[in-house]
Amino acid sequence: MPKVCCPVCGAVLNREGTAWRCGTGHSFDQARQGYVNLLPVFQKHSKQPGDTREQIAARTAFLDAGYYAPIAETVCRLVLPEKPASVLDAGCGEGYYLTTLGERLPDSQLWGVDISKEAVRRASVRSKRANWLVATAAHLPFLDGGFDCLLSMFALTAEAEFHRVLRPGSLFLQVLAGQDHLMALKRLIYPEILNRPKDLHPSLAGFRLEGSQTLEFPIALTEPQQILNLLAMTPHWMRITKAGADRARSAQELTDTAQVIFNCYRTI
Repeated sequence: MPKVCCPVCGAVLNREGTAWRCGTGHSFDQARQGYVNLLPVFQKHSKQPGDTREQIAARTAFLDAGYYAPIAETVCRLVLPEKPASVLDAGCGEGYYLTTLGERLPDSQLWGVDISKEAVRRASVRSKRANWLVATAAHLPFLDGGFDCLLSMFALTAEAEFHRVLRPGSLFLQVLAGQDHLMALKRLIYPEILNRPKDLHPSLAGFRLEGSQTLEFPIALTEPQQILNLLAMTPHWMRITKAGADRARSAQELTDTAQVIFNCYRTI
């Protein structure tokens, strides 16, 4: 089973009531919502790293409306045959995908990690069954080889860290946006679309790519707020100009297509 380690010294953390302590004296208090913040200052790249409260609220509203349910269903279809005893969602956001998967894995240990404190707070409200940690995927607070399955949902792929915390022969499910993902949204917010090539099936050290699937499905947004919610949960949120943002705010409806890549890797 996974063992959590101290982000300061690397020693095993033991849960004592509402505190997690290591043998060298470092202590981390569990928040009222149930999560634990294991992101030390020296691992932060800003005062409040990760997605903002506004972005997390938008993502929660969009995902809870079911628009990305086909993605969650595909994750379940690919992971359930593995019957993993332990699952880590590295970059879990507000917990939608791990919670959905966990409902069909009643006997599995579930762990979600995200660098955004607000995201993890939301996740811990969404599901009390999973273990939620504020931490960075670049320095996962776990001992080696504790997980049977790892998810990366539109998030950073830290291949060395992912390989370290997975057991030999375990599944790493990498989920990426395809080349033509949300093209209608891009046409709305950008005056010109630059189609830069993307490596959608990267070679990862220590992993073998067993297979890849592409999922495409339509999205029909008839409420202006849901268009803004979709925009806020994409990288475009931080890139667009004021003119692009104004076009998004004035849009009354949007019909688009999601294109999502599912890469199934096996640790070797």
